[in-house]
Amino acid sequence: MGSTSAHGEHSNGEGFGRRDLIKRSAALGLIAVPTMSFLSACASGSDETTKGNESKVAVTKENPFGVAKGGKLDVVVFKGGYGDDYAKAWEAAFDKKWGTTSSHLATQEITSKLQPRFNGGNPPDVVDDSGAQQIKLDVLVKGNQLADLAVVLDAPSLDDPTKKVRDTLMPGTVESGMIGGKFVALQYVYTVWGLWYSGKLFKEKGWTAPKTWPEFMDICQKAKAAGIGGLAHQGKHPYYINVAIMDLIAKKGGLDAMKAIDNLEPNAFADNPVALEAVEAIYEIVEKDLLMPGTNGLTHTESQTQWNQYKAAFITSGSWLENEQLKQTPDDFDMQFLPMPVLPDSKLPFEAIRAGAGEPFIVPEKAANKAGGLEFLRSMLSREWSTLFAQQANSLTVLKDGVDPAVKLRPGTQSAVAALKGAGDNTFNYRYTDWYSAMATELENASNELMAKRIQPKEWIKRAQAAVNKATEDPNAKNNKRS
Repeated sequence: MGSTSAHGEHSNGEGFGRRDLIKRSAALGLIAVPTMSFLSACASGSDETTKGNESKVAVTKENPFGVAKGGKLDVVVFKGGYGDDYAKAWEAAFDKKWGTTSSHLATQEITSKLQPRFNGGNPPDVVDDSGAQQIKLDVLVKGNQLADLAVVLDAPSLDDPTKKVRDTLMPGTVESGMIGGKFVALQYVYTVWGLWYSGKLFKEKGWTAPKTWPEFMDICQKAKAAGIGGLAHQGKHPYYINVAIMDLIAKKGGLDAMKAIDNLEPNAFADNPVALEAVEAIYEIVEKDLLMPGTNGLTHTESQTQWNQYKAAFITSGSWLENEQLKQTPDDFDMQFLPMPVLPDSKLPFEAIRAGAGEPFIVPEKAANKAGGLEFLRSMLSREWSTLFAQQANSLTVLKDGVDPAVKLRPGTQSAVAALKGAGDNTFNYRYTDWYSAMATELENASNELMAKRIQPKEWIKRAQAAVNKATEDPNAKNNKRS
């Protein structure tokens, strides 16, 4: 995802099986291009190229990590909902400025391609470690395989050298990259998670976007009566339905309910009426036969494509959804984001949304050009590179005001931005998906059984608490704490 990250969407921090192949971003041509030529801004210094980067390079304010001119930069990106055109443009700009030669690998098979390289001590210099086959960040931290990125946060911002990079980031960005007390991942994409619907379908049917859970269930019933599914979900990747379950828990029980899960409390799920009510609410959709038919057996793109064909009223996802579905979305679909409707007596308002940084970029500790990797991350946090990402990936980055006003956003991204504004300070974001990947998998497995009617809500709660209890044995658990 994110992430979640992991993923997606996250990544998720969110990710975990959230984004599949999408051809090169069709957004190019559909969006106004910022007036300043992107590459010309990065061209300074390209004449001073010298080959070989063996010698120690003087560290200056302009070159805080001592990047050598010439040399190589090895970049690997997850090619999912965001495509990889943005990364190619970044690499071209970097090469022009530093005289480097970048190699570019875009893949969905992050683990199979990179695990042998990490094990062999010759990892890439920059990795977008995302998707279903992400190398789990907590696993890399345990093996001391990740560079501490605090130096990037403390480096001067490229846009305003009087500011540190850390002072230019959206709230929660630094927290979302911390594992075991160290800042090891730049979660680059600012993602919102929740429900999505077609503005066109709702207009045609005369439906109003629901704010409460009973209103949501009412529209699902009306959809069923009209011969379409109420809720579609990405059945083969239960990460997505957990967005709904976890959102309901956080909104009903407030931030304390979310923190109890991340902090591995003994009552995070067990004997917790809030958690049980959330799971029962999702299970009611299954019991009342309000799921889109067949959705349990579909991948994320299959399920999302059927939703694009008006076969369901709602789908859960993160804000990478629009870019991922560009090719499958009808021109007049009018994709719209919706915060999770609230259960009765919820502590957080309807406007509250799960939002935060996802899509982890890392620099391996043993990278051959570690200085180049760190500088690449600093460059990603310039307005120039952030705008480029927004143009080509239809998504926002963690840089505050990071998009040039000349860039026109698509309807789904516009609605996500509006929801973010509407939420104000009422945003929340779980950390367990990055901190305890095995626990996250157990929760997804339990949800898979729940959606298939093989277990009941009380059994889900039992399994979820067992996963939490097991995670307390993780060596990072003593440092992973939310206050």
